[in-house]
Amino acid sequence: MKQQIRNKFAFASQSQSHPCINTAGAGAGAGFYSIPFPVLNKIGVGVQKGSTSMLGQKQAEEAIVSNFSETQQHVETRHEGKEEEEEEEEEESLFSVKNFLWHGGSAWDAWFSCASNQVAQVLLTLPYSFSQLGMLSGILLQVFYGLMGSWTAYLISVLYVEYRSRKEKENVSFKNHVIQWFEVLDGLLGPYWKAIGLAFNCTFLLFGSVIQLIACASNIYYINDKLDKRTWTYIFGACCATTVFIPSFHNYRIWSFLGLGMTTYTAWYLAVAALVHGQAEGVTHSGPTKLVLYFTGATNILYTFGGHAVTVEIMHAMWKPQKFKYIYLLATLYVFTLTLPSAAAVYWAFGDELLNHSNAFSLLPKTGFRDAAVILMLIHQFITFGFACTPLYFVWEKVIGMHDTKSICLRALARLPVVIPIWFLAIIFPFFGPINSAVGALLVSFTVYIIPALAHMLTYRKASARQNAAEKPPFFMPGWTAMYAFNAFVVVWVLVVGFGFGGWASMTNFIRQIDTFGLFAKCYQCKPSASTSPHAPAAVHH
Repeated sequence: MKQQIRNKFAFASQSQSHPCINTAGAGAGAGFYSIPFPVLNKIGVGVQKGSTSMLGQKQAEEAIVSNFSETQQHVETRHEGKEEEEEEEEEESLFSVKNFLWHGGSAWDAWFSCASNQVAQVLLTLPYSFSQLGMLSGILLQVFYGLMGSWTAYLISVLYVEYRSRKEKENVSFKNHVIQWFEVLDGLLGPYWKAIGLAFNCTFLLFGSVIQLIACASNIYYINDKLDKRTWTYIFGACCATTVFIPSFHNYRIWSFLGLGMTTYTAWYLAVAALVHGQAEGVTHSGPTKLVLYFTGATNILYTFGGHAVTVEIMHAMWKPQKFKYIYLLATLYVFTLTLPSAAAVYWAFGDELLNHSNAFSLLPKTGFRDAAVILMLIHQFITFGFACTPLYFVWEKVIGMHDTKSICLRALARLPVVIPIWFLAIIFPFFGPINSAVGALLVSFTVYIIPALAHMLTYRKASARQNAAEKPPFFMPGWTAMYAFNAFVVVWVLVVGFGFGGWASMTNFIRQIDTFGLFAKCYQCKPSASTSPHAPAAVHH
């Protein structure tokens, strides 16, 4: 249309380009009105009315065409933008449910992961620890080790932020790469610390996965005792192997939420069921009676609040890892509401009888509520198995060069060899309860207490490092000297009490289990004969 107008009014081009007539600054439709006829006549410019009229008409129509084109283009742009918005909204509606269930990275996700991972099967062994420690020591040590564990988790988070900030200044990209604890130690302290961190962390997570598998077999036995615990271990080993399909801690959002809900139900079931049951006939509370038992129970509590071997992986899964600093403490405070009432109530009800029943389910009467608690704990132990095993998957992927692979199926296939030794060890050492203490003394003491405290002290030993630290001492610490003093206390306490006395006691008890039941025990602490009621299987006294 515009070209037709130009052809039609081509003869007006001479008058349009007249040096005395300036229409360059004319706006839409202004060409016709910008120079009135009387003004043109007055200044003596010889322009015919018809020509001027034609010129104005041409400019007006060109302006109209221009406006029409711009309007049409604007409408089309708006229409396209609206279509894009609708497509984005449609895509969001399609994937919002998936994102809600599958992709987590908020502070709440980290809190659920920490709280869910911190207390799983160990909840069932805490009454057993109370029978070894006594009521007062059991409560005090839970609070003490809970706060100490929160402190060392804070130290790990500080070291992670320090490592990441240094690497980002060097323009290092962590796309498709999950930072792990041994890499933090390597970046801050060198290859020797990397080797130490890798050895302790992987061994702890390996046996942590073994414990979850043993707990699955131990718990399901109280619902269906037609199969022995070893057979149940075979079955649940195959089930837990499906965790190879979960890519990273980003994808544990719904599982962490469900896991914590299941643990909450189980904890309060134990407390209420024990109170409703009342004290057993002739119950006694004689603990503590022996040093071996006392330090075995103390080390189990050390293990309970030492579940932050996956702290770095959980932080890396966060959108803003800097927010993690106090999340573990808040998770621990919630966990206290689960562990303290349940352990105290069950110990009050059954007392010294718990010394030969490391699983609290074995003393509670068979009801629908107990079966529900067992089933929920089984599901939660499957989730916790994934929590403990996922960092091992990452390490194995990095060793074989598959960590950057985007295919979930290929990564799952590559991860399967990790599950096999876990399965095998769970069959060799099916000692539910005593194995917790042994792992706590020998592995947890170093992995999540001693090494983080020492690493923090050595990382900030120089004044320049303290001055340029990514994270300064927290508000409740007067300064760096106070932090050093408290870290030194953690190292000495855990080394002497946790590793020293705890290691001696837990290994003595562990060897006693091997002497009593032997390796590859078919059914650890099961009923000795058919004379025992299948609804309340008794433990073998040893």
